[in-house]
Amino acid sequence: MKRCCEGVGLPCLFKGVGMASHRPPKYLLVFDFDETIINENSDDSIVRAAPGQALPEHIRQTFREGFYNEYMQRVLAYMGDQGVKMGDFKTVYENIPLSPGMPDLFQFLSKNHELFEIILISDANMFGIECTLRAAGFYSLFRKIFSNPSSFDKRGYFTLGPYHSHKCLDCPANMCKRKILTEYLAERAQEEVEFERVFYVGDGANDFCPSVTLTSADVAFPRKGYPMHRMTQEMEKQQPGAFQATVVPWESAAEVARYLQEVLKKKC
Repeated sequence: MKRCCEGVGLPCLFKGVGMASHRPPKYLLVFDFDETIINENSDDSIVRAAPGQALPEHIRQTFREGFYNEYMQRVLAYMGDQGVKMGDFKTVYENIPLSPGMPDLFQFLSKNHELFEIILISDANMFGIECTLRAAGFYSLFRKIFSNPSSFDKRGYFTLGPYHSHKCLDCPANMCKRKILTEYLAERAQEEVEFERVFYVGDGANDFCPSVTLTSADVAFPRKGYPMHRMTQEMEKQQPGAFQATVVPWESAAEVARYLQEVLKKKC
């Protein structure tokens, strides 16, 4: 399947000097982070750095559905007030376990990196994602990471902002992954990069939203028994054929690696 114009795409170091052009990757692989790459929700994980490893009830009661980013801003402000510093957060992020089989999948992708362009779209935060991936040794796999901006202010407080605004009624106020993915594909198309197929690995309801835009050539990998998986099953029951992508549920990411290995074998 041709997803956009023919072209070279990634920078061609040798173009125009009589040597073969650098070939762009064939496949786009999109990852979620929380409960996909890692086996926890990282926003819950950082509470381990709070006094008593717990939040007071008056903070927890401020949560509103669809406004988790704003809630986390309050959580981080409270933790700053309690003296939690950058190093405390970093230690937590660096010790979050990867999901079952994820190291196997990343090793496979490292060996076949020329065939896959890999991006990460997450409603977590940039600092936490970078800490975790660097500690695990897989940060360099990703061409681009889309997540909520985060930093440490002059007081040493961990601060968080929304990623963007959008008009999607199904997603949290601060992030629509469908919008990010469609804009990314359009941007790569303008750069004359084509992807034969898109693979999406996720777990949550906010991963279901972008997966609905996948075509029949693409593959959705929902984590088995999680919201994304249940929502694909419900759509298939209510509107057979409406969800176009092939659905491959997984319990271990090694299953995703095996599926991708078979895709590459069929291409040989």
